[in-house]
Amino acid sequence: MTENEISYKVIGAAIELHKNLGPGLLESVYENALAYDLREAGLDVKQQIPMPLIYKEVNMDNGYRLDLLIENKVIIEIKSVESIAPVHFSQTLTYLKLSNTKLGLLINFNTDKLKDGIHRIVNNLYFFSLSGS
Repeated sequence: MTENEISYKVIGAAIELHKNLGPGLLESVYENALAYDLREAGLDVKQQIPMPLIYKEVNMDNGYRLDLLIENKVIIEIKSVESIAPVHFSQTLTYLKLSNTKLGLLINFNTDKLKDGIHRIVNNLYFFSLSGS
């Protein structure tokens, strides 16, 4: 399944979740509910994945965690805030770079219409191996 196919399924599930629960809940509620729905849809979902930072060959355990990783290809960063700040975009892009992942979705569930809270972020520095390893 491609990143675009995964993101399409995630967005559909997030919109359905938002229709059922609405805005105003904690991020953890949306994370757990979305993870449940995506697993029910047959997707591989990992939650709260530790995101190590290696600087000059030293592993810096800073406590960063990915909210959701879908099919090992798409990062989902969940927010429930009044408005998305530039730092939220930077955070998601940094996770993409650190994990060498191509696509992320930054989703703010604290909106009247969820489509206004969904942001697609692409890692233009995505590296891949031509040898497939």
